[in-house]
Order: sequence, then structure tokens, then C-alpha cells
Amino acid sequence: MTLRAETDKETGVAVVTLDRPHRHNALDRATIDELTGVWRKLRGDDAVRAVVLTGAGDRAFCTGVDRDIDAPQPSSPYSMDDPLLTVGPKANDLWKPVIAAVNGMACGGAFYLIGEADFTIADETATFFDPHTTYGMVSAYETGYLAQRMPPGEVTRLALMGTAERLSARRAYEIGLVSELTPAGGVLEAAVRCAVTIAGYPTAAVQGTVRAAWAATEAARAHAFAQAPHLIALGNLPDEEQAELFKSRTAGGCRVR
Repeated sequence: MTLRAETDKETGVAVVTLDRPHRHNALDRATIDELTGVWRKLRGDDAVRAVVLTGAGDRAFCTGVDRDIDAPQPSSPYSMDDPLLTVGPKANDLWKPVIAAVNGMACGGAFYLIGEADFTIADETATFFDPHTTYGMVSAYETGYLAQRMPPGEVTRLALMGTAERLSARRAYEIGLVSELTPAGGVLEAAVRCAVTIAGYPTAAVQGTVRAAWAATEAARAHAFAQAPHLIALGNLPDEEQAELFKSRTAGGCRVR
């Protein structure tokens, strides 16, 4: 198993943990399938009234899709098989509140999860970055999610700077991506504390509020996502060229702001 899901029946809070610390909690095919299954299971479990999503270890929350994953793409620019489009709670029709507890690195495909969480709490040592452009890939879905949480200029800077720069937890808090900072090691406790409070409120009112908040940005996100496959098909370098860039640039340093 690459995922742990534990529910406290007394509080109504489920904690879902990405459990691949040896791979910085990157999402391989098994983890993607397990996440989809967990969201669907939690959707039907009336004992669960709030969810916390986090990553095992202290080095990474999630570093996106595992580069070893096999995800061949259709040749048509009008079609794309993105393995992460079904990885989030909203994509699986889960309208129970989900809080992301970010520890360590969060990058690339991690924004599919953060983008579908209802709010994010971060350890003060957490960092955020998007490596796509560094390796010759278009950041389309990631920027679509982030644009719902951050000022446009900050989203664009994060996407364009690639691996050369990491957004600190403090800066992420200042611009609205993160709603609360915690001392090192305290993020899960803080997220569970919020989840317990929310789980204690009437379920229908909570889920209706989650749905209303999502609806407020749904049209803009859907419009952005409709263009994403074409932009990716037009802008991505071939896989072999991406791999060469990955080999040549993984040893470089980065600046934290």
C-alpha cells in the first residue's frame, strides 16, 4: 500500500497520508488508484465528516507525478490522458471538507491535491515550486488550480521560475496559498484541530458551504482546463528531450523566497 487512511470515529475526522517517503511521496499509478478509491470510500462513509490530507515523513508533502509512471499520450492535440485529473477529492465528488497539511516540499502535481483541498495549513519549513518549464513542459492544470488561490503575478512567477526558485511557507501564507503556518512538526496537529471543529458542525451545512465555495471559482477553472490539453500538446518538448533536461538540471541549486 502507498497510502494510509485512518478514521477517528469519535471525532469524525479521517487522516489520509501519502506513504511513499522514499520517493518524496510522488504519485505512481498505484497511489493514484488508491487515492481515487479512498475519496470514493470516504464519500459514502457517514461517520467521516472532515478529512486531513498529508504526506509521510518531513521531507515532502508530495512531489507530483512519479517520473517513472507510464502515461503515453494520444497523438491528437484535442485529447490528453492526464493521470492526475482524477486524483483529487472534488474530482471524485467528495464534498466533505478536506484540509491539506503540507510538510516539506510540495511541487508540480501536488497542486492538483492542494487545489482541491478546501484550505491549506503548512509547516514553516514547507516550500512550494513548479518544475514544469525547467524540463520543457507546459504548466497548465497546475496554474489553473493555483490561480484560484494566489494573485496572477505570483502564479506566473512560480510557474515560470521552475526549479530555480522555491516559494517559502511564509511567502505562501502572505499571498493566500496557505491559511495558517505552524512551527516545524506541528502541521498535522493544527490541521486535525481544525478538522475536529468543522466535523462537529451540522453535516449538511458544512458540505453545502464547501460546494458553494467551489462553485464560486468553478467556471473560471473549467474554462482554463478546457484549453489545457491544447497548450500542453503545443508546448511540451518530446519525452526524450524532457528526460535530457531532467538529467542536466537536477543538480542545480534553488533560491527560496
